[in-house]
Amino acid sequence: MKGGLLVAGTTSDAGKSVVTAGICRWLVRQGVNVAPFKAQNMSLNSFVTREGAEIGRAQAMQAQACRIEPTALMNPVLLKPGGDQSSQVVLLGRPVGEMSARGYHGGRQQRLLGTVLDSLAELRDSYDAVICEGAGSPAEINLRRTDIVNMGIARGARLPVLVVGDIDRGGVFASFFGTVALLSREDQELVAGFLVNKFRGDVSLLEPGLDMLHGLTGRRTYGVLPFRHGLGIDEEDGLRVSLRGAVRESEVSAPFGEDVLRVAVCAVPLMSNFTDVDALAAEPGVVVRFVDRPEELADADLVVVPGTRGTVRALAWLRERGLAKALVRRAAEGRPILGVCGGFQLLGEHIEDDVESRAGHVDGLGLLPVRVRFAREKTLTRPTGEALGERVEGYEIHHGVAEVLAGEPFLDGCRVGQTWGTHWHGSLESDAFRRAFLREVAAAAGRRFVPAPGTSFAALREEQLDRLGDLIEQHADTDALWRLIESGAPRGLPFISPGAPA
Repeated sequence: MKGGLLVAGTTSDAGKSVVTAGICRWLVRQGVNVAPFKAQNMSLNSFVTREGAEIGRAQAMQAQACRIEPTALMNPVLLKPGGDQSSQVVLLGRPVGEMSARGYHGGRQQRLLGTVLDSLAELRDSYDAVICEGAGSPAEINLRRTDIVNMGIARGARLPVLVVGDIDRGGVFASFFGTVALLSREDQELVAGFLVNKFRGDVSLLEPGLDMLHGLTGRRTYGVLPFRHGLGIDEEDGLRVSLRGAVRESEVSAPFGEDVLRVAVCAVPLMSNFTDVDALAAEPGVVVRFVDRPEELADADLVVVPGTRGTVRALAWLRERGLAKALVRRAAEGRPILGVCGGFQLLGEHIEDDVESRAGHVDGLGLLPVRVRFAREKTLTRPTGEALGERVEGYEIHHGVAEVLAGEPFLDGCRVGQTWGTHWHGSLESDAFRRAFLREVAAAAGRRFVPAPGTSFAALREEQLDRLGDLIEQHADTDALWRLIESGAPRGLPFISPGAPA
């Protein structure tokens, strides 16, 4: 096999990331050397590759679905929002500056098309197949002229396009038809067909609609994937715990000990890498929820202040909502708090920021003896170390440089009493360390909680990826999908009026 595919969607969150990962895992189980690709990703959940490049976490998980190491080629353009109208542009794993949405779509984006196509071509030279993920909808006609992630990349690389629709939202037939009908003739020639996602019920009741859709568009449906709880891989944005689905709806396994452990995560603005708490949610008997009111900290055994793309803004938000006072009171009472990355920084004594917020000197919460200065160069590393007597692996993504003045060393940060701070994302995925940390939290909280001895976060993630591969294998027409990846879109697909300008 030598081929490729673009997985597009009728909307954001239609299931493109999940379907891409599922196709990747199905292919690798067939012996295909496959890689994922997303030309442009907008997300605050990112990952650091072994060569020190920053890419979207979804692409890192898709690489895991392919059983390969992620690289910058798999996500050449990453946009990290810093507000409603501006983002940091990360190109081939390195930040190259801040840009407004108007400035980016006004010309910069189109100039990146060459870099994107070169990255994809390099992957296609190295792998039997490359499964590409689109962004949003390919029918965003106001953005088509500068598009480099949907039909722009499909046209540039002559990729067949599979459009995914979330039927659980309703209106999937109109979305499928409208997506095709709003594309130009040249774009429509590459749209091979559809994939229905999150279907509940009897598929036979859906089949007449699929037949009519085929009659209207001349395009077949390549499968109907049933609704399954907890199948989202690392989310791009939104309050989700990827192993459990929506946190407030998560099913918590029975505790191994006598008590459950309650974890409250402060839902700070521009929250980044909230996937850090996935490993906690995977533990039997650990209940994870996101909170935005001080009262919600009262019954928490552990409060996590997560990473953020706006440390100073998050600090102001905590103060405005009364959460800052609740955290100070909690620390004085010796109740556990964990700050990660930006959350660690704001727990310190003061912040000097002339880079991210340009606010200059700002007083922190003063819970840790740490002073933070923001550097223009971003730290992107994959550190390893030891804490609580156990080996720990993590990754760092931050501009803030912490000067630790006192306290007990904890990874690259420190600990004072039951207040802990570190820049390391992903540390809780180290199973032995996570269990040791939770034992400390349970003792401080007076809970008879015991971590389950056999929980392997890596194994749970592999199990999840296999479930995604099973969905494709069992509910998609894999023979037709194979032909599509290998041979491209069928010739002679009809044009659907009205279309869009070429």
